[in-house]
Amino acid sequence: MKLKFDTTANDLGQIAGRVADYTFGMDLTWDWPGGVAFYGVSRLFEVTGERAYLERMAAWCDEYIDAGIPGWTVNTCAMGHILLTLYDQTNDQKYLDLILSKVGYLENKALRFGDRVLQHTVSSNNDFPEQYWADTLFMAAYFLLRVGVKLKEKRLIDDALHQFFWHINFLQDEEKGLWYHGYNHINKDHMSGIHWARANAWAAYTMSRAARLVPEGYLYPPMMHIWSSLRDQLAAIKKLQKEDGLWGTVLDYRVAYGEVSATAGIAAAMVMQGNPLHAKYVRKALDGILANITENGRVVNVSGGTAVMNDIEGYLRIDRKWAQGWGQGLTLAFLAAVIETAETEE
Repeated sequence: MKLKFDTTANDLGQIAGRVADYTFGMDLTWDWPGGVAFYGVSRLFEVTGERAYLERMAAWCDEYIDAGIPGWTVNTCAMGHILLTLYDQTNDQKYLDLILSKVGYLENKALRFGDRVLQHTVSSNNDFPEQYWADTLFMAAYFLLRVGVKLKEKRLIDDALHQFFWHINFLQDEEKGLWYHGYNHINKDHMSGIHWARANAWAAYTMSRAARLVPEGYLYPPMMHIWSSLRDQLAAIKKLQKEDGLWGTVLDYRVAYGEVSATAGIAAAMVMQGNPLHAKYVRKALDGILANITENGRVVNVSGGTAVMNDIEGYLRIDRKWAQGWGQGLTLAFLAAVIETAETEE
């Protein structure tokens, strides 16, 4: 994809730097908001090579390890992303030990159902019995995939792609191409049946990364499933973009407010997929996202933590006043993707 912007990669790097600075100043903990936030910082480090980002991530992580980290859930496994970056750069065994501990939890202790599908968990309780959530793809499946590729462990790659396969089967609306937020395997329904934007961002972003990450991906049958799913999803999503460049928090509900974290994840997926006909949607999304970054790097208009709500009204009433780790992180992931593309393509 050839991207031309009024804003230069250098300017975007400075803006992303402010977002990263604000992120480090947040009181994030060892849970999924921090996991997504520091994943975004990790991506920024990867594309800019700025060692200060790596050093600050290591300092934060090491202090937390010394203070004591919580037990694992699907959501806390999102913190594995920062550990992968730190291990990749330092070869420090303590990071690998924590990575393998998270992998061990997901393989042997995490709640599963059906054909060994990971149940979404946010605590040590059985919060959502036999429920698929699109969130699981970022927090756990994409993490497993990254570990499998890094360590050349085929069983982890197979398990991760297995999770993508079943989440696609049960969460993507084949008629519309969009993703539902969740599926209840016990009741055999999509609960409220809402096409929530951030759920679509979790799916689109992780599928776009998976499509690039796995060596000889064409040799893994589920990868063809991923490529086709992503193609149809983005074909549907692009038509729903608002005039200001954002996507509504409920994608196919015209009056839903524009939500920045979902927009960032979706637009980043478009960059990763590389379809040149998506460039105009990416440029529009960039303008919309930049308009929602304050001078001190706070990303605004990000909806708060969201369970699978009962109806559209439940989604529309989720607060969006505060900065959130996932808003900072997905925005950084998008800016990193744009910087990377702008630097490598003429």
